[in-house]
Amino acid sequence: MSAEPLDTDTLRGHLHVPAGIPRGAVALTHGAGGNSEARILQMMCTRFADRGFLALRYDLPFRRRKPKGPPQPSRAAEDREGVAVAAAFLRNRVSGPILLGGVSYGGRQTSMLAADEPGIADALVLLSYPLHPPGKPEKARTEHLPKITMPSVFVHGDRDPFGTLDELRVATELVPAPTTLVAVPAAAHDLSRAKSDPSEAAVAAALRLLEEAKS
Repeated sequence: MSAEPLDTDTLRGHLHVPAGIPRGAVALTHGAGGNSEARILQMMCTRFADRGFLALRYDLPFRRRKPKGPPQPSRAAEDREGVAVAAAFLRNRVSGPILLGGVSYGGRQTSMLAADEPGIADALVLLSYPLHPPGKPEKARTEHLPKITMPSVFVHGDRDPFGTLDELRVATELVPAPTTLVAVPAAAHDLSRAKSDPSEAAVAAALRLLEEAKS
């Protein structure tokens, strides 16, 4: 399935369009060192489109400003606004559930936005959530997790220096909504380089949480 390029004044990325009327939509974005071409995003969006979802992989505002380099912490709010723009774009095109998420930094900013705006998504898909800086578990990035009210899937490598699986399990207990942890064996922080493709298990887990939320 091919992806259609998307480039407007406020949004840049690729749309994976499913056959027939979409049953919902998902928007996924990249980490601090990547862009919307990341292999894991391509795999995830292809898998979601195969399951009937309109799938968008998109660049955050900091990446639209510059092709390389990390984001500026002082401008993180602009990146969260970029997530909101992607959510609104999809909300105008489908009537089904909306899922938001991303890799590392992108996932963290998405989850922070979702904590502040509970109605912005029906579920989150967080890939390689950067629980803490490598080697600094005391600096956990968990303060907003108790405010997340939608089901959330965490996809995490068992060799990720930004948080062990055990640390992440403890962190997910802070989320009052249902959560699922999809462990990726022999994978570090960059899931694009994982030896196995985690997208099938990740998408299945997300759709399962959506179904459970409806019942």
